[in-house]
Amino acid sequence: MTGQSIYGSYREEMEQCIDEMERHISALREELKKQRGMDPVEHFLSRIKSEESILEKCDRKGLPRTTESVLFQIHDAIGIRIILSFISDVYLIRDDLAGMPEYEIVEEKDYIRNAKPNGYRSYHMILKTRQGFFMEVQLRTISMDTWAALEHHLKYKRKIGKNEQLIVSELKRCADELASTDISMQTIRDMIFEE
Repeated sequence: MTGQSIYGSYREEMEQCIDEMERHISALREELKKQRGMDPVEHFLSRIKSEESILEKCDRKGLPRTTESVLFQIHDAIGIRIILSFISDVYLIRDDLAGMPEYEIVEEKDYIRNAKPNGYRSYHMILKTRQGFFMEVQLRTISMDTWAALEHHLKYKRKIGKNEQLIVSELKRCADELASTDISMQTIRDMIFEE
């Protein structure tokens, strides 16, 4: 596969899928700014998984290293992450995406209401585009994203030695404290909007 992308001629279409999603979210942001006076989206991030990463995932899943595998059997070749201000905004965006005829929901995981044991929180959706590609969408608050980024930096490709249990429990404690802050900030915002 030297010199040729694993995505073959589909890469441009994949980039168009990202562009379509970004345009939709931009339009929604504008609409919500007019309605509510504030933009719920802090950041919109997107990527097409690197060749190295997608091939490693094929190997890990026992899939052939083919364009068909990476496009139609792996669900996160296209990744979207939307960072939002408040928990209610996560569900607002989720509902908006679920109502779009361009996408079919393949899978959803609510790690906000059902946090992972390590404290990770986020809302994940696997969407199938009209082109037949899979797109993983992660919806998070600023706090959830901060924790995930820092946890990744602390643990990525590092062996944790004798303090592993303490480190894991401290990371979980931090995640729980940030989740509590998210709830408090949501409550404050709701009180302001009531006025």
